[in-house]
Parts: sequence; C-alpha cells; structure tokens
Amino acid sequence: MSERFNGGDLLVRVLRAHGVDTVFGVVSVHNLPLVEAVERDLRFVAVRHEAAAVNAADAHARVSGGLGCALTSTGTGAGNAAGSLIEALSAGSRVLHVTGNIDSAFLGQGRGVIHETKDQLGMLAAVSKHAAAVPSAAAAAEVLYEAAAAALALPQGPASVEWPIDLQYAAQRLDSLPVVRGPAPVPAPEGVAEAAREAAAARRPVIWAGGGARTAGRQVRELAERLGAPVLTSNAGRGTVPEDHDLVVGNFAAQPAGQALLAEADLLISVGTHFRSNETRHYHLALPERHVQIDVDPAALGRAYPITHGLRGEASRVLDDLLAALPAGAAAEEGWRARAVAARRETRERLRADIGPYAGICDALREHLDPASPIARDVTIPSSQWGNRLLPILDPAANVFPLGGGIGQGLAMGIGAAAARPDVPALVIAGDGGLAVHLGELATLAQERPWLVLLVFNDGGYGVLRNMQDAHMGRRSGVDLFTPDFGALARSMAMPYALVQDAEAFDEAFAKAVAAREPYVLEVDVTSVGPTPVPFVPPVPIPEEG
Repeated sequence: MSERFNGGDLLVRVLRAHGVDTVFGVVSVHNLPLVEAVERDLRFVAVRHEAAAVNAADAHARVSGGLGCALTSTGTGAGNAAGSLIEALSAGSRVLHVTGNIDSAFLGQGRGVIHETKDQLGMLAAVSKHAAAVPSAAAAAEVLYEAAAAALALPQGPASVEWPIDLQYAAQRLDSLPVVRGPAPVPAPEGVAEAAREAAAARRPVIWAGGGARTAGRQVRELAERLGAPVLTSNAGRGTVPEDHDLVVGNFAAQPAGQALLAEADLLISVGTHFRSNETRHYHLALPERHVQIDVDPAALGRAYPITHGLRGEASRVLDDLLAALPAGAAAEEGWRARAVAARRETRERLRADIGPYAGICDALREHLDPASPIARDVTIPSSQWGNRLLPILDPAANVFPLGGGIGQGLAMGIGAAAARPDVPALVIAGDGGLAVHLGELATLAQERPWLVLLVFNDGGYGVLRNMQDAHMGRRSGVDLFTPDFGALARSMAMPYALVQDAEAFDEAFAKAVAAREPYVLEVDVTSVGPTPVPFVPPVPIPEEG
C-alpha cells in the first residue's frame, strides 16, 4: 500500500519510524514544508542559529541514545551548520541533518538564486559521515532512509541530506521501507582468545575507556573488577563506569598519577578511544608495549599508538566475548588494585589543591544535581581544568562536551540535552566568552523553558587563551573582551538570575537555582572569587623562541 503527500509529511513518517519526537531547526523559505509538518506532528524547537540546531540535535542524540535531527536552510544556513557538523563528526554523534536547496531546475547554473551556493553537497560531504541529495520526489524516501541508516551504522556519525524546495512541495510516494541498521563487525574468535590470554597473563593491567565504550559500561566494569585493573578514561568515555567506583581513576591519563600508572602497567586494554592529542600530551604520553585495542572503526586500530592485538567490533559485544574467554582466576598482582585506588585519590587531591575555592563549587554541583542530570560543558577554564575531570559523572549519557574543542557550543548542547531528559535538572557550564558566541540561544532557552541552570563563569574574555598567552608569550592578543550585563539579559528574557561573588555562597545559590525547575542564569564573578592557585594552561605545544 502506498500514500501520496508532500515532503514534510514524508520526513515526519521517516522520523517517527526512527523514534524521533523532537527536531531542532531554523525555518526558511527553503525548508518551510518540512518545518510546517514537523511542528504540526512532532516537537519543533526553533533555535536562533543553524549551528545551534545541529549542536542541540547532537546533544539530544547523546543523551537520549537515539537519532537527533536538525533542519536548516540552504546556502548560508547550511554553511552555518557546518562547524557543528564537524563537532558531531568528531564525537560520532547520530545526527540527521536535513537542509534545503534551491529549485531543482536552477541547480548548478550559478544564476544567483537567493540562498544558492556553489557545491553545497561537496561542503556537506566534507563535514558529514554521509551526504546525499534528493534527486526527485520519487527518490526522497529512499534518500532519507539511507541517510538515517548511515548515521546509525557503526561507526556512527552525522548524515546530511539536501532537498530542493520544489521537491519538498511535490507529492511524495512512500512504499513501506524498513528501518535499516547494518550488523556490527565481529572479531575473529582466535583474536579474542589470544587477547584473553594476554589479559590473563598481565600482572598490572590498565583499561582506557573512550567514547566507544559508553554503551558497554557493564562489561568494562566487570572486566576491571575481574582483573583488578584501574580504569582511565578519555573525556568522551567519562561515566562508562560511574566515577564513584574505586577503580575509576578517570580522565587523568596525562596527569602525573595517570602517567605513573601507565609507566608501571604491563598491558593496556583500550576500548573505543582515539587517543586525542589533548589527552595524550600531544602523543608524548608513553603507553605500555603490550596493547589490546578494541574499536569498531578499523582505521582507528593502531593509528595513534602501536598495538599487539586489534579487535574490531562494537564494544559491548567484543567485551562479552573477551570476558567469556577469560580464564577463571585471572587477576592482577597483589597490591595493584590498591595502587589504582591510591592513584584515584592522588589525582583528585592534587586537582582540588590546584583549583582552591572552585573545589567547593564542584562539590555543590554534584550534590544538587540528579545522577542522571545532563551536564553540558562549554570550552572554558572551569570545564577544562576541573569540570572535565573532577566533577563526577555517574551516567555516560549525561556527559556532554564539545569533543572537537570548539568554543560556544555548550548552551545549545544543554538545550538539546535538557529536551532529552526533561524530568531532571540540566546544567550548562559556560564562560562569558563562549556564551557570547551564541548569545541568541538565550532567547531559545527563554522560549522553551527547560529545567536548566546556565552557570556562567565571567572572567571578562577568553580565559583559557589568556592563560596560555601569559604562560608562553608575555603579551595578550584578542582575549580581553567587553562582557554584557548578564543580569539585564536574563531579566529582559523573563528568566531568574543570581550573581555569586564569594565561593562560600555558591552552594545556597545553586540549590535555589535547581529548585526553581525552570531556566535560571547563575553568574560567578571570577574576579571577585579569585583565580585558581594553579592557572590552567591548555596542553598545546608552543615553539620556543631562539
């Protein structure tokens, strides 16, 4: 049986088939049929910038575990979305990005049709896992289903579809199409058996969990407990095993205690991590010679560091097989587990001393948030110095951070994350500089009114880069910025606001913000609270002069 309707109706049908109930986007003359149908039949969140639409859809996918969807316009609108697609590609996020295009009769002619751009599909292909154009109304359903399948197939990533406006308005024909999810690769049994023998023989094993381990928390925890192995994580892998577990050292591999563990270890089992430069001291971090790497992406195996065994497959399946093959009684040498517990304690005590009064702020955040609360952290000093390591993550889906390192994405990510979990408070940690990048999304926050606390650390500019310049360059360039009155901004958008100028007052102020159960702007005056005892300087190599 088939039906005839327009492109918007078709898109709704495809999204519903994939469990999507919320779409983020910006309306335009080149996507109007799509937005009209989505707003009629699903939830449409009207953001203020196309980049924010993709960021919100990205975070919604990370937190919900489903497919995120963003709608943008063609040309400039699609170009605005490109940076956030790079983030989704870096993070392996399941995002379906649907953008318009000019009338199909004018494509490729360079007439100057409004919103026209040169080779839009080529641009989208460069920043997406998959990119395709709708060539006709008859083919639209197949193109959309293929794009959704590509976004969901391992290794996951954003899929973009460009859709000429005349073909959106055209009557569509939809024959029943299945939701396609290709089988995950499975490693050879002999490879699993050899890796299991390697793990059983290790006396001082270490596990490193990355973003690819997020859905394998049970297996990672069981492996760690059976082996007595400390668990290091990347930023993306935080919460794979809840960070209150005594074997979880966490996102401290490049810190002194983490480096010492790796130096003593005789085996590393890495799961779904790509060893990013900022987490490996720009690849100067020494890893054990014996290295079992598990990853669904064959290109990742041995790419950053040498391996002795590479197991390609989805993490939970591979680890189930590895655990089944692991001989009974396999365990680390006496004292190794205690060594992990000591490293866990040492890293946290050292960082707490480094951040001084901000340690109490970190404690208050965890105390007043739900274990399932999404925590979206923009690129700012509090996130980079302690939010990405010291603030405990108890649920991997609650861990939201721009892994590509781009500033200014935190608020939109927080809005998307809050939409995925409306029954618990969400938190956005932002700096004044990053927040200014997408200040317009404050209006989206006011409009949608999620249960979200926007925590703004105001230091009058780009603090991360300022610290870097102070440490290496002796002068500041482009980092001291005019800062708006955040209280006036919040009042203009009918949102409650409070200012904290003393770290000891933060606990009460944050508890009040969470209890409000609505969007709440809480500003921390960093100048008044004071700097951290040890300034945060990003681990970026700077050539020495001379």
